[in-house]
Order: sequence, then structure tokens, then C-alpha cells
Amino acid sequence: MATITSLLIVYHSLTGGTRQMAEAAATGAGTETGMEVRLLPAHQAGPQDLLAAQGYLFAAPENLAAVSGIMKDFFDRSYYGALDRIQGRPYASLICAGSDGRNAARQIERICTGWRLKPVAEPLIVCTHAQTPEAILAPKHITPEELLRCRELGQSMAAGLVMGIF
Repeated sequence: MATITSLLIVYHSLTGGTRQMAEAAATGAGTETGMEVRLLPAHQAGPQDLLAAQGYLFAAPENLAAVSGIMKDFFDRSYYGALDRIQGRPYASLICAGSDGRNAARQIERICTGWRLKPVAEPLIVCTHAQTPEAILAPKHITPEELLRCRELGQSMAAGLVMGIF
């Protein structure tokens, strides 16, 4: 019987942009034979989910130049329960930002460094250019080109996990 490899995608999305990105990554990852993809909202995920997976994609919006509060809550609730138990596992991140996204990506990187996870891709940042209160709070529509990038990242992560190169 073949071993099933698991990719955990944890996301938070208030206006739908990050959810679309995470779903696209999950679709890409799901094309790999022998891959189980778990797509969980951050408020439902915890350390047990991290322990059960062999790799991770963390997807969050950048709010006020930081990772969203609900995503940060996931990291806060999960950090010590997974510490020293997931080191060396691969991860990547998806960021939906209004203008920049680098601070949220750096926050996730710092947390994953503490867990001693292995980054396997540069953070994928999608900029929506939402700069007014109305645009920031409006539902987001990620372009097909950006969703393709997310799908490709998910597929690459899954392929690397299944082949054992990560």
C-alpha cells in the first residue's frame, strides 16, 4: 500500500482574495497522485493539523502591514504545540496585499524559522492595489494569471513532497 503524503494549506480571508489563492493552490496540489490536500481556515486549524502534514502552505492577507489577526492567532495557538516536532518540513506562503505584502511575508518567515521549517519557494504576493476604505473592504477578484501562479505553486509543492525532494 502506497504512503499518502499530506499538504496542509491554512488560510484566512475576509474579502475572498486569499481564499481564491489558497483554493487555486489546493487545486494544483490535488493533481499529484498520492497527495492528500487539507485546506483549512485558520480559525479551524491547530497544532494537530501541523503534526499530521508533511508540508505547508500558509495563505494570509496583509492587514496594516502585518499578517491578518486571525492568521496570527493560528500561529499563536499552534506554535508551542508544534515546536521541535515539525522541523525540516517544507513550507511556502501566499500573501494577498493591497500594496506591498512583504511585511506579512516576513512575519510568516520569522515564525517558520522558529519552527525550523524549510522554505521551498519565495513568498507569492498578489497585489490588489486596494487603497481606499471601500476598495480594501470590497470583495476581491484575483486575476486568472495570478491564480495560475498559485495553482503552479501548489502543484510544485505537492510534486516535491511526493517525490521526496523536500
